Amino acid sequence: MKQQRLLSLDAFRGLTVAGMILVNNPGDWAHIYPPLEHAPWNGWTPTDLIFPFFLFIVGVSITFALSGKEGDRMAVGKIVKRSLTLFLLGLFLNFFPRFDIMTVRIPGVLQRIALVYLVCSLLYLKTTPRQQLYILASILIGYWLLMTVVPVPGIGYANLEPTTNLAAWLDRVIITPAHVYKATKVWDPEGLLSTLPAVGTGMLGLLTGTWLRSDRPATDKAAWLFAAGSGLTLGGIVWDSFFPINKALWTSSYVLLAGGLAMLGLALSYWLIDVKHYRRGVLPFVAFGVNAITVFFLSGLIPRMMSLIKVTGAGGLPQGLKEYLYQTFIAPPFADPKNASLAGALTFVLIWFVILWLMYRKNVIIKV
Repeated sequence: MKQQRLLSLDAFRGLTVAGMILVNNPGDWAHIYPPLEHAPWNGWTPTDLIFPFFLFIVGVSITFALSGKEGDRMAVGKIVKRSLTLFLLGLFLNFFPRFDIMTVRIPGVLQRIALVYLVCSLLYLKTTPRQQLYILASILIGYWLLMTVVPVPGIGYANLEPTTNLAAWLDRVIITPAHVYKATKVWDPEGLLSTLPAVGTGMLGLLTGTWLRSDRPATDKAAWLFAAGSGLTLGGIVWDSFFPINKALWTSSYVLLAGGLAMLGLALSYWLIDVKHYRRGVLPFVAFGVNAITVFFLSGLIPRMMSLIKVTGAGGLPQGLKEYLYQTFIAPPFADPKNASLAGALTFVLIWFVILWLMYRKNVIIKV
């Protein structure tokens, strides 16, 4: 058990990454079904669970990748190198295609993954599971107190509003408005302070991975994961009443809710795939899972490259190749623009599945 790769973990990671690609690449951003959009502020949708699921999986994966390397000094260097690579890949996506250093967004999804991977990997090597549990509790309670008790400079009181909360203030001071997410202008959903509880999401994965790697019977591990996941989910719902579930702020209640649901999803996958050996329909998700970072990076880069290629569209007007293909071949059969937009996203996922399936069959795994 301790030496083998969990097929359920690869499948769960693949399902999560496929979800990322689906919600990030609609055919038409103006027409999207509500479950495929983020909640405007407080609350959550299925889309809001995708990123924390991935960070949770990062934590679980660390326990399998770094087990037995606690005293290996070279392991720390490799961790730092991989974190830097992920951060720079994310920064490159933000730079492309303008490469304007004066306005480039510095935070981002890959950047947050890099930071969470770095901190969680070092914690795994240097601390015990009991210490990790104490650190996790301190992060969640400490972040709650920071956001709800500490007065915001220039505002005078603690609050959780979009532009006046403590995390937004810190982004404006350190990152500056020129380098945050352009849609929000003065704060970033992957900003500095909210990265702290995001580390907590990764730590939930660490504790889960340690549990899965234990010598306990597989049925006991699955049962206790279901119980822990249910408890965390309930805890997030209760905490929501006084520290609202909010992805942009990555609130502590959001950590518990998303972490609990991720734990339930992995427990179900583990029970079906690794305990009961149910494998039908699993391999397509495994194909996504083993090249997760590669497909996420390229699925963000290639559409931008296609948009730079100008072709003559309807009415003789120039348009990007991606939009042209969507408007010419995907949208026309659909009367409802939301169905057409969803079909565009599903087509994109299907194209990537074909590519990743061929890579999987040929055992091509690109490690970042």
